[in-house]
Amino acid sequence: PDISGAYCLLNVGNSVTTDHISPAGKIARTSPAAKWLEAHSVEPRDFNSYGSRRGNDLIMARGTFANIRIRNKMCNNDEGPFTVHVPTEERLPVFEAAAKYNEAKAPLIVLAGTEYGTGSSRDWAAKGPYLQGVKAVIAVSYERIHRSNLVGMGILPLQFLKGEDADSLGLTGFEKFTIKLNNGHIEVGSDIEVAT
Repeated sequence: PDISGAYCLLNVGNSVTTDHISPAGKIARTSPAAKWLEAHSVEPRDFNSYGSRRGNDLIMARGTFANIRIRNKMCNNDEGPFTVHVPTEERLPVFEAAAKYNEAKAPLIVLAGTEYGTGSSRDWAAKGPYLQGVKAVIAVSYERIHRSNLVGMGILPLQFLKGEDADSLGLTGFEKFTIKLNNGHIEVGSDIEVAT
């Protein structure tokens, strides 16, 4: 089936690395992962790092796109792990926005620039977005291994046509997207229609 009525979770620029995407480093005190740990009676001194909790998918999903250096054009390109939940126009941590979309059964996409997923290969850079409900990424270009990892998780890695990107097409991330999948009959390198 087609991906219909999808919302954009993030609209990011060039060279977004697996470190920006993956849960990595210390768990920040105000993060969705920290809130979950506190709700489960874990003291802040025991939060530790995402790496130490990589076996817990509930923590790792909350740590995806939680890098304090990520920039989302939907939030005026400010630095930090936030996005806008389009239906309510609320600015929220990325995981909390994803959770609201998931509650409403709304599929998600990510808009990206060149070299999306560059850096060291990290399996959680594909697993995390999958757990957040991301069905497709539309980027100018990908790091090859990350693109394969997205496919392995069932996330469709689409590329803009040559010479195009989100900005040149006037896409802000506040649109709703429909991706025509030809009843599942798609091939590598084929043209896919994306409508807003």
